[in-house]
Amino acid sequence: MILSGKTILITGAGSGIGLDTAKLLASKGNRVIITGRKPEKLKKAVEGLENITAMTSDITVAEDVKELVARITAEFGSLNVLINNAAVSSVYSHGQNSEAFEKATEELLTNYLSVIRLNEKFLPLLSAQTEAAIVNVTSVVSFLPVGIIPTYSDSKAALHSYTITLRRTLAKDTSIRVFELLPPLVNTEFTKAIGGETNGMPPIQVAQALIDGIENNEEEIYVGAAKELYNLYASNPLEALNIINQ
Repeated sequence: MILSGKTILITGAGSGIGLDTAKLLASKGNRVIITGRKPEKLKKAVEGLENITAMTSDITVAEDVKELVARITAEFGSLNVLINNAAVSSVYSHGQNSEAFEKATEELLTNYLSVIRLNEKFLPLLSAQTEAAIVNVTSVVSFLPVGIIPTYSDSKAALHSYTITLRRTLAKDTSIRVFELLPPLVNTEFTKAIGGETNGMPPIQVAQALIDGIENNEEEIYVGAAKELYNLYASNPLEALNIINQ
C-alpha cells in the first residue's frame, strides 16, 4: 500500500509512537489527523507541524466517537487509514486487594472494546476508498503476557485475536487491508513505570517500521526484539515467557 496522498487518523497520538508516526506520514504528503483526550497536549504536539490536524476525542465515549466520525466526514470527506494506537495500562500484580477488576475494565474498554466500535463506525468511509487500511497496535505481550501488566496483556491478546478475524472478514467483500503492529518495549511516557526509559527502543524506529511494513503489505509487523521473541515463542514458549518476565 502506498502511503502518500492519503487521509490518515491516528488515535492516542499526542506523544510517543503515535506522534512520531504522524510526523513521518505528514512528511510523505498525507493529511494526518491525531486524537487524544487532552487538548493542551494535542495543541502542543502539533505546533509548527504541517499537514497534521489535532482533534480532541475520547474513544471510550460513544458521543465523542460519533462527533469524531461526523467531523472527519465533514472536514475531510474521506479516510484511507485508521491507526488504533490509543491505550492505557496499569502496573500491578494479581493478588489480594489488587483491584484487578477495575483495572481490567478500563484497559479492556480502551484497548479492545473501543477499537471495535471505532473501526465499525469508520467502515463506511474506509469502504468508499480505492485503497484503505486499519492498523491495530498490539504488543509482544499479546502472545507473551507479562506479570506486572497482567490485564494490559489480556487486552492486547484480545485485540490480536480480533485483528485476525477482522482481517479475514473484511477480505471477503472489501478492499480494506488490516495490519497489526507488534512492538517490543518502547521508550515513551507510557512505559516509564516498566523500564521503557532505560530498556525501550526509540518510538521513531517503531513508527518507521510501521510505515515500512504497511508499504510492504506485511499483515503482522513485528518490530525489533518482538520478532526474536515471537520466533523463540514458536519453538520454546516457556523460555520466551521466562525471558520477557525477567
